[in-house]
Amino acid sequence: MNISPARHWNTWDSVYPLRMIHLPSGVRLTPCAYSSSAASFTRFPATAPGLLLGERDIPGTRIDVSLSHSGTEIDWRYDKPEPASVRCHWSAKKFGEWGLRVWVMLVLDWQPEDTGNAVTWHYDAAAETLSAEHEGQHVVIEGNAAPLMVTFHDSLEALEEEFRQYGYFYVGSRGTSGRLAVLRYNLDEMPDCDVALSIAPSSDQARRQVAQALAASEPAALPALQTGRTPGALEAIRDLVAWNTVWDQINRRPYTSLSRTWVAQKFGGFGVWLTDIFYHALLSGCFDTDLVRENLRAVLAAAQPAGNLPCLVTGRDAWIDRSQPPVCSFIFWMMAQRASAADLIDLAYPKLLANHDWWFAHRDGNGDGLLEWGTTPNVGDGLYRSTKLGAKNESSMDNSPIHDEAAFNKRSGTLESADVGLNSLLVLDGEVLAMLAEQRGDAGTAARLRQRAADLAKRLHDNLWDAERLIFANRKWDGEFVRALAPTSFYPMLAGATDTAQVAALLRHLDDPQKFGGGWGLPSVARDDPAYHDNVYWRGRIWPPLNFLTYYGLKRLGLQERASELAEMSCRLFAESWAKRQCPENFNADTGLADDQPDTDTFYGWGGLMPMMGVAEAIDVTPWHGWEITNRPGDWSLGPLLAFGRRAELQAAGGRLVLRLDGREVLTTTVPGRLQHLEIAEGRFTCRLPDLLPEGAEICLPHVAPAQIKTAGVKTARPATTDLAPAAGLSNSGTLLRLPATAAGSVLVVTW
Repeated sequence: MNISPARHWNTWDSVYPLRMIHLPSGVRLTPCAYSSSAASFTRFPATAPGLLLGERDIPGTRIDVSLSHSGTEIDWRYDKPEPASVRCHWSAKKFGEWGLRVWVMLVLDWQPEDTGNAVTWHYDAAAETLSAEHEGQHVVIEGNAAPLMVTFHDSLEALEEEFRQYGYFYVGSRGTSGRLAVLRYNLDEMPDCDVALSIAPSSDQARRQVAQALAASEPAALPALQTGRTPGALEAIRDLVAWNTVWDQINRRPYTSLSRTWVAQKFGGFGVWLTDIFYHALLSGCFDTDLVRENLRAVLAAAQPAGNLPCLVTGRDAWIDRSQPPVCSFIFWMMAQRASAADLIDLAYPKLLANHDWWFAHRDGNGDGLLEWGTTPNVGDGLYRSTKLGAKNESSMDNSPIHDEAAFNKRSGTLESADVGLNSLLVLDGEVLAMLAEQRGDAGTAARLRQRAADLAKRLHDNLWDAERLIFANRKWDGEFVRALAPTSFYPMLAGATDTAQVAALLRHLDDPQKFGGGWGLPSVARDDPAYHDNVYWRGRIWPPLNFLTYYGLKRLGLQERASELAEMSCRLFAESWAKRQCPENFNADTGLADDQPDTDTFYGWGGLMPMMGVAEAIDVTPWHGWEITNRPGDWSLGPLLAFGRRAELQAAGGRLVLRLDGREVLTTTVPGRLQHLEIAEGRFTCRLPDLLPEGAEICLPHVAPAQIKTAGVKTARPATTDLAPAAGLSNSGTLLRLPATAAGSVLVVTW
């Protein structure tokens, strides 16, 4: 396994978030509890009421959870004083009954894959330690208080059955050895307790590590990653990625799941939705390129011989007859830039290209050059294959009213309605793949992709614009426009397929309180549509991918203020749920609530796209503007996170923005707004300056001495170059450049 030792102990189980697993060995620690008053046993599954997933980092060096079981509330924490050891701490905060009658249990089992047999645990009552050994690996567990009782069982199910039969006051399973060991504590005697577990090549070393873990100081709080504007956005992404990254036992691989509740209830062990996993790779790419690779391998492994990346592959079903919205190349390009890792392109590009070409071969049902959602006949045997529901499902907007009027054509396997969102995303997909093809030296493929994207953009512009309503809309094969409108009507901006008049009209719809403006946004169907009030899934609720892609459409066209408004509103909406530790799949468009009805998963992967926009407002990379950082008003900070292939931190105070890469200051500036097409390389710095530039704005390169400068100037579009002389530095070292207001909109180039 190419998983770093820092991650070996972690919450890998997709069903039980509190279960700590040592991945290489298979040792498992499962917390359980029993309430006598309610005669209720719990392993704290992902679906358990009262389970509140708290702050944590990806390696699991500190993990905080709040638990509630039958009225008793417990604060739970894991930390790792060193990678081979885990320390568990609990503290009772509220008692729902006499603490004597509440068992807290640590269940230990170990079933190595190489034998298929469970390892026997041994309890030493004199030493108050539990231990086990297998092929030179020794595990020891000990607490700062001895358990009140140690019992042994054949399985967790047998333990639960014992409580069902005998209740809390039963001693018949006490012993000194067995295949599943249970350390039992009650909250009257042990309302606060620390227990440590360690694995080592020898028993003595494991015992020393346990003693050191128990003696270690309390772990430091996790650092704030984003303050000031959109505070806590990056921390939310970190927590979400860390909690939802699990081990797929069936395919023997890690990946970031959609939601533990879905894996547990619906998917039979694992579940890979196509677009979700790409979004998860993007989110995880803020922190760890290994997580990016893991998610990419999980989703690309299911690529089909026909070329498509399947809609869904689970432990129970595979929807290989359809795909999902073609956002993959765009999302991949952003994550590859963030990681600056060439191997990612080699890993993904061939399959992304095959997936792109597949759409044009299989989803133009009437041959007019505009594509529709569908389900390919006679491919696989997945649920909903060759049905209208299957075709709608390919859009991911399964029950959206934009599909209501479209007939399903059995012969072509497509809806009889050209979709604005699909065609817009395919234009973008082709453009980005052309960039990747050029990067790989394949000029012929790049030219082919660009021409097809340009042709599709023109068809989109000409044929899917409803001149009566002044908005892009899906269009049926009979020529009539579909009545229902979704935020996908804004996706032509993302494709660069709009003219000035169209953009002005789209912005009016974006503001109109009867359409997509007013209150929280963006509703998944216009507010004046009868389906809006259904408030069920894609019929009225707010969905993070719709906001996220509309945000980037606004950014592509340079509508920065409008993009910022959408990003900050999305972050405020997310923050209201995140205050309850909810990362919602979708939101009520009137109240902003996520938990107002039963269909919304409240800890769902792509919910992280909402705070991701808050991160992008400070630092981002796009195919149109390259790397950009924004000197926003106020005092704020962001990072560390991965950018430019390095560990990046931003800090703003008093109008001055500082960028650090790998701990070194590489840029400070008083230029307000966005620096775009930012390149920071050995011997070269370039960026495009904002269109409005106050006189005397400064850019400083603290790591470059003035004597090292070869050239410094601004290039305008005329073309012309204005040379700049380095001014006195901000300190004894570093190069300071004062920019004239006439440099606005120019490209600054410095070499040394």
